[in-house]
Parts: sequence; structure tokens; C-alpha cells
Amino acid sequence: MSIHDPLADDTAPSPHSTAFMASYLDGLTLVERLHRLLLDVIKDEFERLGILEINAVQALLLFNVGENEVTAGELKSRGYYQGSNVSYNLKKLVDMGYMHHQRSEVDRRSVRVSLTGKGRQVRLTVAKLFATHANGLVERGVLDQQGMDDINASLRRVERYWTEQIRYIY
Repeated sequence: MSIHDPLADDTAPSPHSTAFMASYLDGLTLVERLHRLLLDVIKDEFERLGILEINAVQALLLFNVGENEVTAGELKSRGYYQGSNVSYNLKKLVDMGYMHHQRSEVDRRSVRVSLTGKGRQVRLTVAKLFATHANGLVERGVLDQQGMDDINASLRRVERYWTEQIRYIY
């Protein structure tokens, strides 16, 4: 079975495929850079507020847990925290009093976590930051509702495509 490598192909790529590939790679770079910028924005806001004991990834974990009770596995499977150790961060958040943890009665290997009052305060801080950003994007004319809906729809299609690619591998 031969694997086709478009970058090693001797035939000249069509102008359309070359332009699309350049745009695709630009989009990948932007997604990665936006994630890193999001973490920097959260870090800067927390430094400004004097919240120094947790990092931006931990703050996002608290935000995404919200009022739910979840397992570490559920958080990992959502894929929000690539490049970070979810179990380590959850343990640190429990140790610092931002989260409660409890072993599952059904599966003793599974631990369920939820926010404490201290964790809910951090979640509220992140929610306010995101609300400020959302308002700023609209007020400055950066994006309107339709633009945001278009971005989200496009990213969901890419997510679905990549998910299908992973499923077909196995």
C-alpha cells in the first residue's frame, strides 16, 4: 500500500490546492496561537487581580467544570487541556481548596470533582473576563453575531472532519 505525500509529489499542485493548503496551515497556526493568547490573557488578568496561586489552565478547568460534577476522564475527553496534566491540575486545585473530590460509589477508581465556593469565585472571575471580551468584540466592530456564528460553524465542521479521521484510523 502506497502512501501519497502531497509535499513530495513531483507533479505540480494546482494553484487552487496550493492556495487552500496555505490557508489551511495559516488557520492551524491561528488556532494554536489563539489558545496560547487566551491563556496569556487569563494569566494577565489574574496577575492584575492578585490571584497568583493558580495558573491559566487551572482557571479554565474551574470555568469549564462550572456547576457540574465531573470526572477527570470526562475533562480529558473534552480535550480542552492538551499539553497539561489534567490529573495533576485537579489534585492541585483540590489541595488548594478550589475543588471538592469524592470517589465514585459505583467505580472506586473514578473520582468526581466539583467546585468549592473558592472555585466558584475563580469561575466567576473568568466568566466576567469573557463577558468583557465578548462586549468589546461587538462594541469595537471586530465581530458581530453573524461573524461569530460563521466562525463557530466552520470550526465545528473542521472538528467533525478531524474526529472522523481519528475514527477511521482505528
